[in-house]
Amino acid sequence: MLYLAEVQKQKGGLLSGSGKTELKLLACQRTDQNWSPVSEEVIAAEEASKLNDGALVLVELNPNRQVQRIQEAGRPLVNILQNFSRQLEKFKLKEDEIDQWKQSLTFQAQELNRREMDMEVRSEQLHNMEDELQQLEQQKQKVNTSRQEIERLQTEVGRNRLELEGAWEHLRGEQRRLEERLADFQQGTVLDEEQSRVMSELLDRLSSRVAPTETVREHLHLAFELVEKQQATLTPHWQKLEEQKTAISQQQEEVERLSQTFSDRQNALQQAQNFLVQQTAQLQINTADLSSKQEYARIIKEQLRNAEELYQQIHSLSASGGVVIGQQANVEALKKMPLVELQKIVQDLQYKLEIDASFVHDQEQELKYKQEAIDELQNKLNHASDHDHINFELELTDEKDLYQMLNSSLVGQRRNMLQHQKFLKQHQAVLLRRQGHTVVDEEEGNKVNLEPILLQLETQRQEYSQEVQKLEREIDQIRSGIELNQGMIENQTHDLDEKRQELKAMEENLLYLRRTTAECCGRVNLYQEALQPIQDSLDGLRQKLQGIGESLEQFHETGEYQVQAIAQLRHTLQSLMPQPELLAS
Repeated sequence: MLYLAEVQKQKGGLLSGSGKTELKLLACQRTDQNWSPVSEEVIAAEEASKLNDGALVLVELNPNRQVQRIQEAGRPLVNILQNFSRQLEKFKLKEDEIDQWKQSLTFQAQELNRREMDMEVRSEQLHNMEDELQQLEQQKQKVNTSRQEIERLQTEVGRNRLELEGAWEHLRGEQRRLEERLADFQQGTVLDEEQSRVMSELLDRLSSRVAPTETVREHLHLAFELVEKQQATLTPHWQKLEEQKTAISQQQEEVERLSQTFSDRQNALQQAQNFLVQQTAQLQINTADLSSKQEYARIIKEQLRNAEELYQQIHSLSASGGVVIGQQANVEALKKMPLVELQKIVQDLQYKLEIDASFVHDQEQELKYKQEAIDELQNKLNHASDHDHINFELELTDEKDLYQMLNSSLVGQRRNMLQHQKFLKQHQAVLLRRQGHTVVDEEEGNKVNLEPILLQLETQRQEYSQEVQKLEREIDQIRSGIELNQGMIENQTHDLDEKRQELKAMEENLLYLRRTTAECCGRVNLYQEALQPIQDSLDGLRQKLQGIGESLEQFHETGEYQVQAIAQLRHTLQSLMPQPELLAS
């Protein structure tokens, strides 16, 4: 199992010699991306003696808690932090996307709720108007009934008028005859019995012919009450009609305001689309620049690999013994050195070579693991969807960069190991000769020193490496700009989609408001067309009833005048009738 540990070195005393080296376990790897802290456990590890005190290392332990492999934790920690940073960026993008969807869904829900409320209000208004129209139909029927009743009253009043006019004609005739009788009776002082009876009958007949108006007045009063009741019923309808006209006027203003807002947002959408086109063109330019930089970097890396291969080939020649590279042992000094000291130097060189070989082996294993990770990412990239393609491509680029850095550092480590190996062989050859063993001498004269060539290759390799690093920085900057542009384009595309949806919803709402406004105008006009004839009929009936009332007043005055005239005639007849029984009659 893999652990993150801290190197701890204890200083030894005067008698105990050098101190021992321990590893303090800090964290344990559960999965590739999951680490958990562990209890502070300390294990002995002499393999870490070459490392500094306090250094962080990755150590692999077997089930018996023994160290199997140690490597410095610098680069793996950088990889872990890079992966963690990428995960945080992904999570942040996902959270932003989720927040945008939440806002969009909230806006759509509010818009749907508002539409549902408007639909319910307008449905209720339509239902109320239908009920009011039914009530108006009923009122119209009542008005027709009242009109028929008033026409009947008019007919009755006309008939009474005719009867009254006939009574007046008869009264005038009787008055003329009475005047003639009076003129004839002026020559005498009294009337005889027959004449008195005839005059009394005439007066009684005149009294009975006075037209009564109380019944007609009662009917007229009832007709007035019915008209006022109908007017009281119509008045709330007229008020509602005015309220609906005011509401329609406000709704028309709302339609005009929404039309202006819709036009403004259409202009803003067009500007955003134009800006998106510019951003897309800039993205294409940056992508082309990135491709050219990547191609140039590929060429430089190819040259760098060729230089490294040449460097390795020269070192391979050095391993065959035909050339001389690097540090050479001072054979004369070694021959004069005490044998014990020479043995100690050989042992130290051999121990250091083992450490170097172990470290190179660990680095080669790490390089192997990196290559496997690159192959796995390449396989995922080949089968990835368009949405995950960019993420896998970025991870693959980072892994390749880390592989290149590790491989570059490993080249120098291999070279140093070979040099230490040749240096050790030179010391071992001298030691074996001094111990009496036979050693085949190498022909020093036939060896060629290739150190200047290696220095030139090293200089060229450093120049290539610096150029590659410069290009990689530029590529990273361009890639960051492309990612930023892509993010902006995605956000702008998402915003444009939301604005298009909002405009579509606003357009549908505007069309709905215009349609409902037109329907309300039609209903109000129909409502007014239904109310106006009923109001006109009520006004006409009121005028006719007022005319009938004026006629009744005239009839009443005429009847009173007729009664007074009859009373005067009775008084005149009483003066002409000497008999008490006639006077009583």
